[in-house]
Amino acid sequence: MTLQKINFLESAPKIARNIDARKTDKEENRRIALEFGEAYFDGPREQGYGGYGYDGRWVAVAKRLIETYELKPGQRVLDVGCAKGFLVNDLLEALPGLEVYGLDISRYALERAHGRSRGELIRGSCDRLPFPDASFDLVLGINTIHNLTEDGCRRALREIHRVSRANAFIQVDAYRNESERAIFEDWMLTALTYKTEKGWLDLFDDAGYIGDYYWTVLLPDGQVA
Repeated sequence: MTLQKINFLESAPKIARNIDARKTDKEENRRIALEFGEAYFDGPREQGYGGYGYDGRWVAVAKRLIETYELKPGQRVLDVGCAKGFLVNDLLEALPGLEVYGLDISRYALERAHGRSRGELIRGSCDRLPFPDASFDLVLGINTIHNLTEDGCRRALREIHRVSRANAFIQVDAYRNESERAIFEDWMLTALTYKTEKGWLDLFDDAGYIGDYYWTVLLPDGQVA
């Protein structure tokens, strides 16, 4: 694996976030969101996604992942933090014969697995992956590991590295200056760890993670960089 910065989500719809609205009852909404249940996925926007339904946005991501990592039928992919399995489904659809599995901590999300991801998802935590060493050709962790403490992130990075025999990609919450940090803290509900880009790279190095990566950075207008 080689450390590369790749924006696989650049094709995703640009949706502005109403940051001021989320400031109201923030701590209670955060408590509810951290249960990763119905309110977080399909409740009001102040408590999470505001409705996490399939809209096809992961199709382009799946195709680019397949092209970038030159995936072939018979190879194995793991999506850590798969939620309802949208990306798992779209990878399976995009490349027949590819073996794709998902893992998530939310029982609610897994019970609502989408399409072909049904039967391919299991419940678990990203810092204790229930798979043998070198089980997968590609391991993904998109906007997932930052929901753990810093020590938990370090364990998750090592676990992702452990179960991958070839490639890995993670995306995490980051900020580039104190203004962006303040915006992020007003908006975020579930992230326990967020750092500058250098801070994350230092953590990657400490954990021995050498896979690919990208940042989720929240801008003043509510868009994502």
